[in-house]
Amino acid sequence: MAKKKPIVLTNGQLEQLQVGDTLDLKNSVTKTNNTGGALTIGTVVYVSGGNAIPAQADAQPTIRVAGFISEVTVADGDPTEVLSDGVLEATTGQWDAITGQVGGLTEGVDYFLDEANAGQMKTTAPATGFVVRLGHALSTTEFEIEVQQPIKL
Repeated sequence: MAKKKPIVLTNGQLEQLQVGDTLDLKNSVTKTNNTGGALTIGTVVYVSGGNAIPAQADAQPTIRVAGFISEVTVADGDPTEVLSDGVLEATTGQWDAITGQVGGLTEGVDYFLDEANAGQMKTTAPATGFVVRLGHALSTTEFEIEVQQPIKL
């Protein structure tokens, strides 16, 4: 059986994927940080009016997670990539800032949107408000994004 090359769309033209080319399967959108402060890698955000805003599991619309900030630091007013699927890698210290833990993520553990701290996540589901499962840790530095629909408690 002959090897088949996939057809891709490049600049509006169909062409075969060439040897050495790869497909970018990352699901992301570019939004603007208009929060009045910096956003950091791993911050959980929702989108409103083209802006990336830290999400929180306490009320609508802040529970509608669009994804995670994928850049180390994004200044106020700057565009940023919001990653909605795939694996996000950050240092253990960067994850500590988002989870409140020490030593990075806990491998194999599910993480949930925090109801008390905007943009953060934790290993226990909230007891009140909304439960939003965000995904799970593949290692202390890698997080697999699998955002699920919010559940009202």
